[in-house]
Amino acid sequence: MIYYKTDEEIELIRLSSLLVGKTLAEVARHIRPGITTAELDKVAEDFIRDHGAIPGFKGYMGYPATLCVSVNDVVVHGIPGEQVLQEGDIVSVDCGVLLNGFYGDSAYSFGVGEIPEEKRLLMERTKESLYRGIEAAKAGKRTGDIGYEIQAYVEQFGYSVVRDLVGHGVGRHLHEKPEVPNFGKRGAGTMLQPGLVICIEPMINAGRRQVVQERDGWTIRTADRKPSAHFEHAIAIREGKTDILSSFEEIEKVLESK
Repeated sequence: MIYYKTDEEIELIRLSSLLVGKTLAEVARHIRPGITTAELDKVAEDFIRDHGAIPGFKGYMGYPATLCVSVNDVVVHGIPGEQVLQEGDIVSVDCGVLLNGFYGDSAYSFGVGEIPEEKRLLMERTKESLYRGIEAAKAGKRTGDIGYEIQAYVEQFGYSVVRDLVGHGVGRHLHEKPEVPNFGKRGAGTMLQPGLVICIEPMINAGRRQVVQERDGWTIRTADRKPSAHFEHAIAIREGKTDILSSFEEIEKVLESK
């Protein structure tokens, strides 16, 4: 069942989503060679709790941490721990919060120090694919229109779209209907109607689309061990426009100042 949101509920999801953006900006301040992924997780948990919210991922289906920190060939769901970030790594940081009864969810991929050109381009193009997907997310369109735009854009560079993981609705629950694939056909899938709030989150691999799950039950890697990038925004479908509820603005201010 799809839950359509009132204007008041959308504004509460916006507050949660903006806090995610601020949390990711705080994490961005600490990303550097030599820091562990567990240290980044502590930064995020402290920041979220200091702002009166609850980490949205911690305890979700048994997940043990506040962040998913996914380095290089890890696509998503990397569990923070003793892994040390190295110069040249790329790292996707996915974060959720629960505030006022509603979830926010967003993700951003970062370079650690100086990164190779091919990794920089992978991140840049993955982020661009997110905005192309958002541009297609209009009332009267379908989820397949979103996926088509993402897929068509990234495949021209020889990249591939992960098929096993998709975007989703968000609201009182972290994951709601409908699923929002990052691939698809125009005119296919769920109709986008005003009041629908979804997370669009392209997961784009430099190599093949196949992924494998580690024995920890969470970590998803590329099967060919080539790098992957991941960006995510929460959006609301409105009459005549798309409303981005999350924000990268604070994150990018931090990155510009580093």
